[in-house]
Amino acid sequence: MRLTVFGGTGPTGLLFVEQALTEGHEVVAFARTPSKLPQHPQLSVVAGTLDDGAGIADAIVGSDAVVSLLGPGTNAADVPPLIAGTGNVVAAMRKHGVRRLVAVGTPSMSDDADRKDWKISLLVKLIKRFQPAAYDAIVHIGRIVRESKLDWTIVRFPFLTNGPRTDRVNARQVGQRGGLRLSRTNAAAFLLEQVSSRAYLHRAPFIADK
Repeated sequence: MRLTVFGGTGPTGLLFVEQALTEGHEVVAFARTPSKLPQHPQLSVVAGTLDDGAGIADAIVGSDAVVSLLGPGTNAADVPPLIAGTGNVVAAMRKHGVRRLVAVGTPSMSDDADRKDWKISLLVKLIKRFQPAAYDAIVHIGRIVRESKLDWTIVRFPFLTNGPRTDRVNARQVGQRGGLRLSRTNAAAFLLEQVSSRAYLHRAPFIADK
């Protein structure tokens, strides 16, 4: 498949790109800093920022699916462009007829199928209080994806670690039994699986190592 990746220069994004190339996919990465990406004959890079609608469209046209790892990091200055950037991605996909979108999120993006979980609720409340800009960005990104009318899946992450890849991950709804840690390698592998799967179409699984 031909896959377009946004957020591919972060720790999880780089693992996703590596795994996708290893499995024989053609990857187009849209990146502000292309030098962070590896060189590979099946990898092409479109340099740009998230306000560059034309560049985003160039990266998306002709692809079979888009994977967005866009989400707030530790740099507060990076937060504001994420909402508009996600909107630009969705607009380009709709314009060029690319239907499959796999995006990352957190439990701050609530889901109708979630149940009560005091640990997750506390974590979300802390983020909302102490990182309100990041919280708002995540919620807005989730809303944009859900309202996109695309074939979307939102994969919600807990705490990410540098642990190893395991045979399987625990994909569940908030409130079901499971852990709160996920290796970036497992995260990348699960995202890659969703590109060609419809198991979680229009759903938002919460995944962990256990």
